[in-house]
Amino acid sequence: MSSRAVIIGAGIAGLAAALRLHQIGWEPVVIEPAPARRSGGYVVAFIGHGYDAAERMGILPALRERHVGAVDMVNRKPGGRHRFTVPHRTMQALLGDRGLTLMRGDIEEALYEAVEGKVPIRFGTTLTAVKQNQDGVRVELGDGTVLEAELLVGADGLHSKVRELVFGPEVRFRRDLGHMVAATTLDHLPDGARQRAFTTVTRVGHIFTIANLGPGRTAAFFTYGAANPAAELAKGPRRALADAYRDITWAAPDLIRDMSTDSVYFDSVSQIVADRWSDGRVVLLGDAAWCVTLFAGYGSSLAVGGAELLGTALRRHPGDIPAGLREWEAELRLEAEERLAMGRRNTRAHAPANRLDLLKLELPLRLAAVPPVTRLLRRHHRLH
Repeated sequence: MSSRAVIIGAGIAGLAAALRLHQIGWEPVVIEPAPARRSGGYVVAFIGHGYDAAERMGILPALRERHVGAVDMVNRKPGGRHRFTVPHRTMQALLGDRGLTLMRGDIEEALYEAVEGKVPIRFGTTLTAVKQNQDGVRVELGDGTVLEAELLVGADGLHSKVRELVFGPEVRFRRDLGHMVAATTLDHLPDGARQRAFTTVTRVGHIFTIANLGPGRTAAFFTYGAANPAAELAKGPRRALADAYRDITWAAPDLIRDMSTDSVYFDSVSQIVADRWSDGRVVLLGDAAWCVTLFAGYGSSLAVGGAELLGTALRRHPGDIPAGLREWEAELRLEAEERLAMGRRNTRAHAPANRLDLLKLELPLRLAAVPPVTRLLRRHHRLH
């Protein structure tokens, strides 16, 4: 008889877990509180263990179809005047041969298509209670449904309900990094923003980017320092962004004024730091477990890599799920902790605190565009 798993969350981590568990002969079901699948999102570099895991799980071809290649990095002044450009050939050297440039929604779409018709996915359903014993776990849902399974996977993100019910309140694990982030998809390319490019304005304390990966694939991205993230959240995205970006006159004012607050992601930049990711037959995965943040630039890759590794560990321990979970965590924790540390180190790169930080951010980009440096980067990636 196949083992059953309930997965809370139909994002990248949850769908990747569903695919991997299905591949090893399990019967997963995915529960998603949102009424429908998300799309768009910010741009990610899909590399490292995530790329390798996608290849092993057979979804790499679908991801490659959505890959747009490296894009130009255009830097503008707050008023819109051009400052410098790092060409796409240099960015490709930085990305390497085993790396993809994708919208976050592209990864979810590829995973969704891989499990569609194989794994039940129930949208608009919330988790209300979890009970477990040595033989299984009982999951109670907001519609009155009760599911019995051998494993519960909490892949429900930074504000995980699974983590709250089983491990404790969010405040125990959440570490704010003193910054805010907002991201939204756009139905047009603003004047002055380049096709197939990241067009960025960087000033002390703020970064604003228009990312375009081709027709119909444009997103706006804001990051800024905030001494009181709770106060920023209380303002709401439109007012908070208007206050923070009042000195940037190119593109940002119009986008902020016209944005739909229903379609913008707006939150403080926070990490989840937990000393364990499993409790009996309940396991946390992805941002629910570690949330390295966008400052580490590896969240999607770590979610897919972690999901693939989870299935492999469970397959090695078919009669002892807790042992499989412990082995999985032991294999993955060092990398996750390194990425957490990287996220903390990189805060100033995403919202420079002063002019010196701004110079440190821009100088490597300018140097990377110099042809001899580009050739050196390419050779480095061939050797590694």
